[in-house]
Order: sequence, then structure tokens, then C-alpha cells
Amino acid sequence: MSRTSADRVRDIPARRGALAVSRSLVIVAVAVLGGCATGPVTPAPGTIAPTGATAPTPGEPMTDVRLHQAATAGDLATIATLLAAGLPVDARDADGRTPVMAATAARQAEAVRALVDAGADVDIRDNRLDNPFLYAGAEGLLDILRIVNEAGADPALTNRYGGIALIPACERGHVEVVRYLLAESDVDVDHVNNLGWTGLLEAIILADGDAAHQEIVRLLLEAGADPELADRDGITPLAHARAKGQAEIVALLVAGGATR
Repeated sequence: MSRTSADRVRDIPARRGALAVSRSLVIVAVAVLGGCATGPVTPAPGTIAPTGATAPTPGEPMTDVRLHQAATAGDLATIATLLAAGLPVDARDADGRTPVMAATAARQAEAVRALVDAGADVDIRDNRLDNPFLYAGAEGLLDILRIVNEAGADPALTNRYGGIALIPACERGHVEVVRYLLAESDVDVDHVNNLGWTGLLEAIILADGDAAHQEIVRLLLEAGADPELADRDGITPLAHARAKGQAEIVALLVAGGATR
């Protein structure tokens, strides 16, 4: 917080304050020297021991983030060394992220694979309710999505908006991710998020009807998406597409059975 001219102290009080600080430092020095004579000084709460590892209080995140750092860097050799040394594969940092989530956010597919092979739990969600499956779907990271899906990721888990991985993939035009999820996972094609929207609705409402979103609408309809499942206001995908002038998507919806 910045100080104003009114906050400035005069010379004499300042010198007195400096003298008080000096005396405090002497007292601290004596205390530390006294501690050295009787045994090691206990690290202050919340500090990391010289080894870089501390045991967390149950329910609190780990303070040792070396495995997270190696995962973020894609350093496979260090990942292997740290795991062999006994660092927990599912340790959580201050953001609730596990190393495999850190690797996913850093787009380090081989680090994700190494951690999965070491037994990482790909379903753990961080403080933002992201996990590798949800994040990879939303960001279009097909290589990582394949790894964690094959590792048994739960496709029903939801993000902070109450949506499954399919919904943001539809909104953002990740055609190959949508294709993969529909073909290789058990995602609910008609899942409704906290906004009252399905993947089909988001592909229309939050997009401009481009070629990628036309293909996503086609894939969703082929997978059995309900073309008349309306939003909370009772507005259907067809009505939204017409209002936005998305002629190609209107045609797809009508061909898929939409009448309103």
C-alpha cells in the first residue's frame, strides 16, 4: 500500500524506530545462537525442508511440487527418478492439481503417459474442477484425451459449468475431439450443463455456423442428439440456428427431424 506525504515520519522517531529494530535483531541473533547450541532449528510452519519435501496435514496440498515441475517441463527422466524416490504420483499442489493435470495443462503428452503408466488417477479434479479428460476435451488435445480415456477416465464427471468434456469441444469447434468422444467414450450426447445447454445448443449459440460447427452438428445428430431439446427459455436448436442465419445448420437440423 503506497504512502502519502502525510504518512512520512520525522527524523527523530525514525532514528528511534531504527534503534528498536537493531535491538530486535540482536535478540533474534541471540535466540538463534542459543538454539544452535542445543539442537537444530525447526523450520517455520509452511516452509519446505532442505530435501524439498514435507508431509502435508491431511486434506492440505503437498508442498513438494518437484514432480509437478518435471511434468510441466515434460522431463521424463526426472519424473521417473522422483517416482522411484517415493514421491506420490497423485500429490496435489496449491491449486489442487496433480502432476498428470499439470502435464495436461502444459500439453506434455508423453509426461501424461508416463504418469498414467505409474498409476496416476486421471479423474481427480483440481480447484477449478478440471481434470485431464475435461481439460483435454475443452482445449482440443486429442493425443492426451486418447491417453486418459484409455486409462479409464470417467466421461460423466463435470467441469465448473456443470458440463462434460463434449460440450466445450462442441462450442470451440474441436471436430476431431467431438468425433473421438462420440465414437470412443460413453459421453451423454444430450447432457445439459448449468446454463441449460447441450453440446448441440452450444455449437449453434456460441458459434457462427462455420464449416467446423456444421460438421459437429452433423456428428451430434448422427450420434442421436435430440434436435428439439430446447434451452431453459424453450428455444430449440432450430430456432437458434434460424435466428443466427445459420442456413447450413438449419438444413442439417431439419434433415435430422427438427420441426420447431
